[in-house]
Amino acid sequence: MIAAFVKIRSRAAAGALVFAAVAGLAPCIANAQQKQVPESRQEMQLSFAGVVKMSVGAVVNVYGARVEKQPRNPFMDDPFFRRFFGDRGFGVPQDRVQRSLGSGVVVDTTGLVVTNNHVIEGMSEVKIAFADKREVEATILLRDPRTDLAVLKIKPISDMTAIELADSDKVEIGDIVLAIGNPFGVGQTVTQGIVSALARTQIGVGDAQSFIQTDAAINPGNSGGALVDMQGRVVGINTAIFSRSGGSVGIGFAIPSAMVRVVLESAKAGAKTVRRPWFGARLQALTADVADGLGLDRPAGSVVASVVEKGPAAEGGLLRSDVILAVDGVNVDDPESFGYRFATRPLGGVASLTVLRGGKRSVVPVKLIPAPELRPREPVTLSGRSPLAGLTVMNLSPALAEELAIDAGTDGVVVAEIEEGSTAARVGFKAGDIIQALNGERMVRSRDVEAAVKERLRQWEVTVSRGGQSITSVFPG
Repeated sequence: MIAAFVKIRSRAAAGALVFAAVAGLAPCIANAQQKQVPESRQEMQLSFAGVVKMSVGAVVNVYGARVEKQPRNPFMDDPFFRRFFGDRGFGVPQDRVQRSLGSGVVVDTTGLVVTNNHVIEGMSEVKIAFADKREVEATILLRDPRTDLAVLKIKPISDMTAIELADSDKVEIGDIVLAIGNPFGVGQTVTQGIVSALARTQIGVGDAQSFIQTDAAINPGNSGGALVDMQGRVVGINTAIFSRSGGSVGIGFAIPSAMVRVVLESAKAGAKTVRRPWFGARLQALTADVADGLGLDRPAGSVVASVVEKGPAAEGGLLRSDVILAVDGVNVDDPESFGYRFATRPLGGVASLTVLRGGKRSVVPVKLIPAPELRPREPVTLSGRSPLAGLTVMNLSPALAEELAIDAGTDGVVVAEIEEGSTAARVGFKAGDIIQALNGERMVRSRDVEAAVKERLRQWEVTVSRGGQSITSVFPG
């Protein structure tokens, strides 16, 4: 309807007839006047320079570095080899420096910079470079692998500007956007496109996501840069691309500013981890067959697979097999979009979930509270000759489950970290695995696992829960 109106309006001779014919379409016309396509040569020659000038100074380059110590060659301690070979090939090992390059956005004039977690992952030194070549050291305030976001802190410098975060819930498909960053390390670059799609999930970057898709060119090095609207505000942080060549093919993804705001607020509060609402239930996607059986016209929604006892979902009245269709009136098509929508609700309030149960729709209120730390974590790093050597395990609680994005209702001891190159890493353990039993004995606390691996056995039977499924494997001792 709006497109038809724009097309007719370009014919000056029919102007009177147009306004008479569309007198009942005032809301559509008002919206069209706010967001119009160019209609004349003069309008086609308009520039984005004004928007760029408002934003470009707050988009920075992010450089990360990590020094990797190389092991000393054991032959250096043998006088025979030193006599014949000297230090050639056996000298003091040269440390190797790993580097990363990405982009970031100054979002607060106190010196807060948002970037992607994968840009600085594993890095011990981080520097920020502005478009005018000034460089400053940065400290890492908060990393959040779940959203692939990180917050850095720099000392404020003169003339430093910050970009305002827009309300990403008001972004529409077709909106013009600019992507600003440092692709391939060539220097600050601005590309233009439109919002191609909204609420994209299954991208494979973090979880609790609902990405903004754009055709503005995004390439390696753009990660952490700004996706900017026509008011010079950040609607998203550029994060990933779909590409078979490594270069832009017009399918890029940005984390919405609503999620950025959640991570930023946690950093401002001095938290080391992001404080987000705890749901207390595990969801699974709604299949076409189940949707048809429920009388739904499409498989959109999330099925409640399990509910944690005394969690917010249980206290709100949510039951197993309920189908969640919307959060605060906004439709959620799958568990990922639900996770994003729920995680961006402010703590302390109540979220209204639209639920389908027994063929009837109802609204279930769920309190927005952070996950509790019901017992101390008691981290233990395992050693010895067991297949678990190299694991750091902790007592599972809702708070830790939220951090690792796993099911808080599963009993056992959770794998928090894995030492690189360790026996456990070679066996195939992953962070988030829940060790439920060893050799038939139930594991309740991290100290139980520590005591169990001190035994020297010829065979180990390990039961692990991963992704909601329990697997029992046997390993040699």
